[in-house]
Amino acid sequence: MSAVLVPLALLMGLVTYPARALPLLVPGMQRLPATVQLYLRLVGPAVLAALAAVNVMIVLDAERHSSFHVGAEWLAVGLCVGVVAWRKNLFLGLLAAVTLLAVARAAGLAALP
Repeated sequence: MSAVLVPLALLMGLVTYPARALPLLVPGMQRLPATVQLYLRLVGPAVLAALAAVNVMIVLDAERHSSFHVGAEWLAVGLCVGVVAWRKNLFLGLLAAVTLLAVARAAGLAALP
């Protein structure tokens, strides 16, 4: 594991934090229409879903060629989506998905990345 990408992660956090902190920093956000509030609440999960989709569907081989992949990760993402829809809690959904994938990898049913 390398720490080369840590500065990039910190920079990304500094760039994206203002958009995520907008409801905390701007007074009167609760006066926005309900559809706008719902939209703003769903931006984070939508970005997570897009990142998860790319990391689940596309794999790279040793020569860095990409290919389409179907595996246990798809089940984990589906479980996450189902738990989030059922419980309205992103943390529980992510916890369920990570647990499923960890168990599948420990049992040899899913390959390590």
